Amino acid sequence: MTQRELFLRHVAQTSSSPLALEIVKAEGCTLYDAAGKQYTDLIGGISVANVGHRHPKVVEAVKKQADEYMHIMVYGEMVQSPQVQYAKLLTEHLPSSLNSVYFTNSGAEAVEGAMKLAKRVTGRTQIIAFKNSYHGSTQGALSIIGDEYWRNAYRPLLPGVLHLDYNSFASLDYITEQTACVIAETIQAEAGIKAPDAEWMLALQNKCTETGTLLILDEIQAGFGRTGKLWGFEHFGIEPDVLLLGKALGGGMPLGAFIADKKLMDAFTENPVLGHITTFGGHPVSCAAGMAAMKALLEEMHIENVKQKEALFLSLLKSKKIKAVRSFGLWLAIEFDSFETNKKVIDTCIEAGVLTDWFLFASECLRISPPLVISEEEIEEACRVVSDACRL
Repeated sequence: MTQRELFLRHVAQTSSSPLALEIVKAEGCTLYDAAGKQYTDLIGGISVANVGHRHPKVVEAVKKQADEYMHIMVYGEMVQSPQVQYAKLLTEHLPSSLNSVYFTNSGAEAVEGAMKLAKRVTGRTQIIAFKNSYHGSTQGALSIIGDEYWRNAYRPLLPGVLHLDYNSFASLDYITEQTACVIAETIQAEAGIKAPDAEWMLALQNKCTETGTLLILDEIQAGFGRTGKLWGFEHFGIEPDVLLLGKALGGGMPLGAFIADKKLMDAFTENPVLGHITTFGGHPVSCAAGMAAMKALLEEMHIENVKQKEALFLSLLKSKKIKAVRSFGLWLAIEFDSFETNKKVIDTCIEAGVLTDWFLFASECLRISPPLVISEEEIEEACRVVSDACRL
């Protein structure tokens, strides 16, 4: 049997039509399949490979840490240098109130931990999230994602969850002294790159402060330079009580985190003790990889070039079939008239060697979230392929 046949038979499938590309190598912004075909990667593992695939400093850090030790003990029991040093690096680049890092295996697990923290700290149970938001697929995270199509098949889910309109001032009236937390994407990703007004973000923060509600910002996709700043919230002049990270956090390795003030995070230490635990969260190899990736991101000045590359994409993405292009840094949604049109363009692009896909809550939109290291030449060629696909 071929690898593809084995994949379809033995690897659990999440759709009836997976891409099923057999990738044997990835480097920078390029993927290589088993037949030797090259693909320019316009999705970066869904905003994971911000410093490119197999960045040499990340590979070196993984090898070095694997030579020293891998898993030792459940999270939080041992002083492990990769965890300690990465937590230090993260907090050095965050507001002073975000000084305590809880590492998890993924972004969805960070969401779960943050919801527990909010309930524990406030003694409240109501959670407010927003329509067309995406926060993960575990039961708690599923309870707060903003689309009933995905939620309905798994009910009953968490009680006390209220979904409001994003970027709506009227929605803020529903935040009260009964609300444990508000969870919002700083920029809505799977809705097709929907950014809020700065005035609304400030009003949201003020309403949370007024009611004693924790403001949790999900930057699992927006973080690590994707928007043109290290953190998305920097565009809006606000600071969350809890920050959620994942995707690029691990530099290509599985890693998530929720970050808050130590005064809040200490709620997990008693009544009950071990209030939140994980076996592999903050795995030393993942933390070593993530720290190397973050250092490379900062030292190689990739964030400084994001706006210029965004402008190049916007200047080249022209077609009568394109209804709109929304962008926020190196993060774009190309809107067509339907999913069918979008799927045809996507399939044509992949056939021509450009990998892209669609958004969960905006299936008519084509996703562009390449590694931040993508060159201008790669952008120009990718846009040529997309434009050609639009003509078919």
